[in-house]
Amino acid sequence: MKVLIIDEMHKSIITLLEEINLKADYRPLIKREEILEIIDGYEGIFIRSKTSMDRELLEKGKNLKFIARAGAGLEKIDQDYVKSRNIELFHAAKGNRDAVAEQAIGGLLALFNHLLKADREVRKGVWDREGNRGIELKGKTVGIFGYGNMGKAFAKRLKGFDVEVLAYDKYKSGFGDRDVKEVSMEELQEKAEILSIHVPLTDETRMFFDDKVISGFKKPIWLINTARGEVISFSSINRALDKGQILGAILDVLENEKFDQFTPAQKEEFDRLASRENVLFTPHVAGWTFESYEKINEVLVKQIRKKFGL
Repeated sequence: MKVLIIDEMHKSIITLLEEINLKADYRPLIKREEILEIIDGYEGIFIRSKTSMDRELLEKGKNLKFIARAGAGLEKIDQDYVKSRNIELFHAAKGNRDAVAEQAIGGLLALFNHLLKADREVRKGVWDREGNRGIELKGKTVGIFGYGNMGKAFAKRLKGFDVEVLAYDKYKSGFGDRDVKEVSMEELQEKAEILSIHVPLTDETRMFFDDKVISGFKKPIWLINTARGEVISFSSINRALDKGQILGAILDVLENEKFDQFTPAQKEEFDRLASRENVLFTPHVAGWTFESYEKINEVLVKQIRKKFGL
C-alpha cells in the first residue's frame, strides 16, 4: 500500500511503515489543494489536525483503506462518511496518554504552590514566603470527567498523593477499581474539589460546562482542562472565578486557539483570564513530549499491522 503523510511526524514513521511493507510519501508541508489532486493515488493517509478530513476530500480518496490520526481527537474527521465507506480509522490516544496525565499533575502542583508567581518574584529580588504559601493535594477529592485513556492515566498518576479519585463517564460502566471510584455525575458534582476534564470534542461535549453545570458543583473546584477547549467558554470560566465557584484553572486548551481569530468578546474574556494569577496556561502541549512524539507512531503502526495482517 502507498500512504500519504500530510503533517509533521517523528521520522521513525518511515522505517516503521517500511517494516510492514507500506510505502510512505512524507509531505508535511502539503496544502489542501494539492491533497485533493493526489489523494486518489493512496490507500492510507496519516494526519494530525492541520487538514479537515471532510466529505469533499474523502470523496477524492477513492482508494482509501484507512486514516491514521497521530493523536487522540477525531473532531476534524467526517466519521459518519468514513464509516459508510468502510474506511478504517485509527488514532493514537495510547501514545500520548502518559504525557497528558503528567502535564495535568504538573499544572495542578504548579498552581497549588504558586511556582510561576514565586519564580517571577524571586528573579526580581522579592522574597515573599507568606504570599506564596501553598496548598497540599493530599486529602483532596479529585473528580475525573471522562474515563478513557487519558482519564485512566491521570487516575493512575494520582495514586501516590493520598487523594480520593472519583470518575464519571456517560458511556462506560464497571470500571471502578483500587485507583478510582465510579460515580454518577451527581456524586461527582457533590464531592469533587478538583475537576479534570478528559473527553473528546463532540456535539454533546461542546460547551457542556456552562454556567448551570458549573454551579451544580457543591464545593468550589480547581479546574483542569487538557482535553478540548471548546467544552467550556472563556466567559463561563471567568464568571465562575468571579463567583468563587472555580478557585483556579489549568488550561492547556482554549475555546479558540488562534489568537488572531478571536472575536471581540473572546478577546475581552481571554484578557480577563490572562490577568489572573490563579489561571495557568500552556499551548496545547499536554500530549506533546519527545517520548509521545515517537510513541504515537508505534501505536498507529501496531494497529495497522494488526488490522491488515501485515
